[in-house]
Amino acid sequence: MFVSGRLVLLVALGVVPVVLLAAGGAPAWAVAGAWVVLAAALAAADVALAADPRRLRVERRLPVRTLKDDPAVSELVVTNTGDRRLRGLLRDGWQPTAGADDARLALDVPAGERRMLRQPLRPRRRGELRTAFVAVRSLGPLGLAGRQRTLDAPGRIRVLPPFRARRHLPSRLARLRELDGATSVLVRGPGTEFDSLREYVRGDDVRAIDWRATARAGTTMLRTWRPERDRHVVIVIDTGRTAAARVGDGTRLDAAMEAALLLSALAARAGDHVHVVCFDRVVRARLTRTDGPALLPALVDALAPVEPQLIDTDWDAAFAAVRSFTTRPSLVVLLTAHDEPAAARGFLGSLPALAARTRVLVATATDEEAAPAPREALDVYVAAAAARGRADAERVAAAVRRAGGEALAASADELPPRVADRYLALKAAGRL
Repeated sequence: MFVSGRLVLLVALGVVPVVLLAAGGAPAWAVAGAWVVLAAALAAADVALAADPRRLRVERRLPVRTLKDDPAVSELVVTNTGDRRLRGLLRDGWQPTAGADDARLALDVPAGERRMLRQPLRPRRRGELRTAFVAVRSLGPLGLAGRQRTLDAPGRIRVLPPFRARRHLPSRLARLRELDGATSVLVRGPGTEFDSLREYVRGDDVRAIDWRATARAGTTMLRTWRPERDRHVVIVIDTGRTAAARVGDGTRLDAAMEAALLLSALAARAGDHVHVVCFDRVVRARLTRTDGPALLPALVDALAPVEPQLIDTDWDAAFAAVRSFTTRPSLVVLLTAHDEPAAARGFLGSLPALAARTRVLVATATDEEAAPAPREALDVYVAAAAARGRADAERVAAAVRRAGGEALAASADELPPRVADRYLALKAAGRL
């Protein structure tokens, strides 16, 4: 049972007869008591005449997946199996991060009929969003009170990473097509694959001349090369405590996922094998042996429920996980933080063993917000802290380079294209 604002208003209106009758000599307390009893009787009659919410049957229709911050709609089909018309309100039991409208939905279902209600959603968090019930209030004819019941209506929707870095993909694919021979370019370096022969043009590298083909053709012929395919690219996303740091409009983990998605899409189009693992002390997500068009949907689905863990990452175990993908990966991309020497000590101790076997790129998202101009004492401390942070990050980056890796740092928005550009540069140089 519940009471509405109308009942409160009805009781408040009792002040008028109490004042009038009390002025005529009647006892005020008796008049007030009679009015309250009358209001209670009307409310009880309203509850008795209200339709029973238990006679409703609720079916839910939801999209299986949606992107974070994208609009979605939850549809509720409400069937009234009772013999009374049900008028009232319905409220869905979504968690706040689902972005459901706080307003209750008006419900009016005649006996034996069904109605569809639409609840707009705008998820603000990745992962599984679940709801288990709807709360229904059935008002009586007078609207003073009614019946309330919670009905089972389970539903869930998987919220995927938004992949905003997708806008950088067309320009990088165009560059990849140039490297792959769609546009005629000459690529030299160890580890490249022979593509074709063509005539020499002034300005070409004379080291690419094929003398045997030149002798047969009677004109100077060059070998052209293309980047190798079937390389193994392993992407490690650090989900330890440093991944929870706020960077830009999200966390460092969000920026790492954007970089991983862009690099994976690019590498898959280049014909390379992509392996992705999210790790702190255990594997939080893992994707391997998936290539081609199926890679990106599988990857966003695997990354959706991953959240930062407030623990230090075990890098020895993480690098052991890298070795489980392939014995000799061509490129390992570590998406982590390298901005604090004390926190990076374990990472730097384990890195040389990995860098000795393969090419390693250590990429991190940084918060490059400019420090305010010193005007007060607090501004001076903020500026000093920012300068100290940049100095610490450079120290760790230098240590990464000494260990045999390559360090790359950029803002959350710039990190994905920077990582993709470095991958293309390695392809163009024949080092991947």
